[in-house]
Amino acid sequence: MGNWKMHGSLAANAALLDGLVAGAARAGDAQLAVCVPFPYLAQARDALADTQISWGAQDVSVHTHGAYTGEVAPAMLADFGCTWALCGHSERRALHGESSAVVAAKAASALAAGLTPVVCVGETLDDRDADQVECVIGDQLDPVLALGAEALARMVIAYEPVWAIGTGRTATPEQAQAVHAFIRASLNQHGAGQTRILYGGSVKPANAASLFAQPDIDGALVGGASLVAEEFLGIAAAAA
Repeated sequence: MGNWKMHGSLAANAALLDGLVAGAARAGDAQLAVCVPFPYLAQARDALADTQISWGAQDVSVHTHGAYTGEVAPAMLADFGCTWALCGHSERRALHGESSAVVAAKAASALAAGLTPVVCVGETLDDRDADQVECVIGDQLDPVLALGAEALARMVIAYEPVWAIGTGRTATPEQAQAVHAFIRASLNQHGAGQTRILYGGSVKPANAASLFAQPDIDGALVGGASLVAEEFLGIAAAAA
């Protein structure tokens, strides 16, 4: 799954989407998706309709409608054929003050509209150095786990260590697997052990295969590399 963040233009997107569609067969059975900025949802829909690539948004409102200037309701995303909605990306938590309770409410709102929320969790470098990784991840997961097994079965969890996002640093496969195993155990305790867990954080074609070889890593949430069709398809090929 690619997260374009705040990148793109009509021309650049057209070239990228054309490249993804042309090379999608490289992904084999791997599922491909892109989460694009709101203004480009129509472009993504038109370019990706009737292909194996799905699309989604990078955020979603907890509200269904009303006087919430700047917010985008889940039903609006569904109108554009979105499958996915990112919830609680670290940049939303850090820059917009989203609490874990708000993230869980967004996930519930997305589910109610038939979208699949991709709930992002992850620790900072200070958290890791203080040996607080499981405590931080556990606190972020708790409100989501409280939604129950049926809801959890219809969402995706993405583990993104904040210190590895856009920094060129990547958690080792063993570090990533340790946190994924912790998340999996938490999901198991709530009857949702089959929920998919993605890893995100400077994933590239060169490190993708070693990450995907880990037993609890089900895929990747890709940032910068998703803006280059060849790189994104190279990552997908490693999962095929």
